[in-house]
Amino acid sequence: MSVVFVITPHDGSAPAPDFDALLTRVDPNDAVLSVFDAGVARGDGVFETIGVNAGSARKPRSHLDRLAASARIMDLPEPDAEQWMHAIERVAGLLDPARGGVIRLVMTRGTGDGRPTCWITGEETPPEVREREHGVRVVLLDRGWPIDIAERAPWMLAGAKTLSYAPNMAALREARRRGADDVVFTSLEGYALEGPTSSLIVRTGTMLVTPTSGDGNLPGTTQRELFGWAEQNGFSTQSRRVRADEVRQADAAWLASSVRLVVPIIAIDDRTMQVDEGLTRRMNEHLLALG
Repeated sequence: MSVVFVITPHDGSAPAPDFDALLTRVDPNDAVLSVFDAGVARGDGVFETIGVNAGSARKPRSHLDRLAASARIMDLPEPDAEQWMHAIERVAGLLDPARGGVIRLVMTRGTGDGRPTCWITGEETPPEVREREHGVRVVLLDRGWPIDIAERAPWMLAGAKTLSYAPNMAALREARRRGADDVVFTSLEGYALEGPTSSLIVRTGTMLVTPTSGDGNLPGTTQRELFGWAEQNGFSTQSRRVRADEVRQADAAWLASSVRLVVPIIAIDDRTMQVDEGLTRRMNEHLLALG
């Protein structure tokens, strides 16, 4: 089952209207977008992907905060958080609560009239994701950026979740050509960054580490939730620069995202990694219990 609503954006400075009146449900197979829309023609827009458990979106406010941050980086209008929250709840309520789901929020620069184009989709997904149990083989791929890209070249939009995902998808295709499943990007200096659609988490002893978002990595909503849980369960956490060799030598490493949740890395560049099955299971159980 798929659900699609076009959203007429509300100016958050004006009195709140009937948000339902600003939602237009459309058939997923109908033509809706203009071919001149900047999101279609140039990938000029931002998006968020939210997992759904038992009819409830997981941590939607964190995703709305990140959507707003991406919009600011892109010089797009500030999304009205309450309007988008209403839309998220509508879509989540239409999905089968017995199945997993994924909600996608999209805002583009529109067709040039100054008004963004906005929509929200919902799809049901299998409640079990194979990679959570079996893990993924990854390759390290050079992103071609220095570690200080966000400061050196802010126009590269590092740290914004934009629709311009072609390089990320190309990286995944390259990984498959090399016999792997996924990617961890590295900087020119040899620091580990993030995956094309995920955050990186590394464990050494009782310390969990993730590459800092200040170096052009997208702030991870799932990673942040996990670190909060970990600190209450005997672990220390850090967000800092992580050398690629540190990932290779770690006691365990994972990719974390809103839909797959926590996926163990079982090999890097054909080098077998240790897998912490117990901690992987506990982290995913925690995330699946969230609403």
